Amino acid sequence: MNRINVTKSFLPPKEEYEKMLERVWQSEWLTNNGPLLVELETTLQKKLDLPYFAITSNGTIAIQLAIKALNLSGEIITTPFSYCATTTSILWENLKPVFVDIREDDLNINADLVEAAITDKTSAILATHVYGNPCDVEKLESIGKKYGIKIIYDAAHAFGVEYKGKPLLSYGDMSTCSFHATKVFHTVEGGCVVCHDKELFERVKLMRSFGHVQDDYYLAGVNGKNSEFHAAMGLVNLGHLDSIIAGRKAIFGIYDQTLNWNKLYKPTEVATDLKYNYAYYPIVLEDEDTTLRVIKALQAENIYPRRYFYPTLNTLQYVPETYYCPVSESVSPRVISLPLYPDLDHGIVNKIAEIINAQL
Repeated sequence: MNRINVTKSFLPPKEEYEKMLERVWQSEWLTNNGPLLVELETTLQKKLDLPYFAITSNGTIAIQLAIKALNLSGEIITTPFSYCATTTSILWENLKPVFVDIREDDLNINADLVEAAITDKTSAILATHVYGNPCDVEKLESIGKKYGIKIIYDAAHAFGVEYKGKPLLSYGDMSTCSFHATKVFHTVEGGCVVCHDKELFERVKLMRSFGHVQDDYYLAGVNGKNSEFHAAMGLVNLGHLDSIIAGRKAIFGIYDQTLNWNKLYKPTEVATDLKYNYAYYPIVLEDEDTTLRVIKALQAENIYPRRYFYPTLNTLQYVPETYYCPVSESVSPRVISLPLYPDLDHGIVNKIAEIINAQL
């Protein structure tokens, strides 16, 4: 059997991409906010019904731009259970991450613990919609208003997710997303920033393009732009999004029906009124020994899940202060994401479940 990875990047029919690239050759415009990039931005803004939407070169720079555009300082309360970019973006902007533990059911930041972590140095909360499941957005935004602090959502996993009839990307003062090649929707590399204020939006656009327009310089920016080649991939992939999500949903159903839920659990979708994107299929096992045994058994069959997320971010050696997050520290060694992509053979999905069940 060929190697089965935790994910496989979707590639559209080659001829569709090549046809889109013809427009690049015709315009001879390769980057610097070209026509395909503008078209993709406009299309996504309308499709997702978002007020202000700026595409970036990746999801990490999107978080950094959000932090910078909001003029944050001091401390940012954040989650220990996320990809490292959530934490490193705070550190790169010379701010201090303050970790608040997660809930055991959905593995999102525990909003009930946030207020106790607020100090006179707190400028924002940066929370991740883990695996695309919504944080407690109502409570977090209530806390933000009460204390006058900003709310940023790392929505890297949440493209296309809707909560209470609204895009999950529309919550918070700002949200960011990743369009990395492994995501449900991708532009090979890419991301976006969403906000609700025109002045803030214009600031983000300046910041992602070195802070200048032609010969007029307004602020110290960075290169956070994306190219026409990436935009072309995004425009083509959008036409396949419904079938991508449907394929992922079908595999979800097989795992749901065949895994032994007496010996493991899946992070639950706590929120109601949710339209999901089936971004990841994580399971939490009883202990780390079982987790490692399952991984070894799968790898013996050329199947490679991922410990996503491991380790818990509050234990990283470059984090400046120690925080005790018992739930995250317990879950992180026990969680794995299972292979999930639209054209994954359903027979292999059943085999993965059988191998896991045999190790429990």
